[in-house]
Amino acid sequence: MTRDADSLTNALRKDGFLVDALGNATGRDMSRAIDRLKARVHLNSVVLVYFGGHGIQSDGQNYLIPVDAKIWSEEDVRRQGLSIDRLLSELKTCGARVRLVVLEASRRNPYERRFRTYSHGLAPMQTSENALILSSAAPGQIVEDPSELRSQLMTALLTQMESPKGIEDVFNNARDAVVAATQGQQIPVVSSTLTERVNLWAPRAGVPSASVGSAAGSRRK
Repeated sequence: MTRDADSLTNALRKDGFLVDALGNATGRDMSRAIDRLKARVHLNSVVLVYFGGHGIQSDGQNYLIPVDAKIWSEEDVRRQGLSIDRLLSELKTCGARVRLVVLEASRRNPYERRFRTYSHGLAPMQTSENALILSSAAPGQIVEDPSELRSQLMTALLTQMESPKGIEDVFNNARDAVVAATQGQQIPVVSSTLTERVNLWAPRAGVPSASVGSAAGSRRK
């Protein structure tokens, strides 16, 4: 399913942002997309990465899993998955001033019976300076695939993006909207180490004030 990724991509492009979108990404696709993103990053860049798909935690870190991964052990996760911590670190090294991440990857681990440890959902996020992460569920919790056109999180996020406000307010308000819509059954988590107020849509008229690169992955079918 690529509907959430497509919706976010269309919303960002409508506002004039530079977006690199992928669907059903293989490991090679993901590596190339990250390389393209890092090549575009310059000093003071604001970078947004979205991923919708399977995320698996291993040894306290979270990995995004490509559609062609062959997972038989936790070692395979670390070798074939994309480490979120490593990605954030690499973007910072490239000069990104602010790093934003939206994760819809809190799913049942389809390989759990092959692992020695429990690993549903994602591990707690440890963010470095000037990073902001919105995850669809609390650590260790899972979210089932939506039957609606879009997920609860994406619906709330797109609604919040319609009016100019700080990105941290956008993420926090989207979290609160999901909690209300699901009557507390789904509680997204916002992890922030922002040291400044970031408003991607100010001013609304004219050219956006920040350039955003988005690597949008899709869920497995």
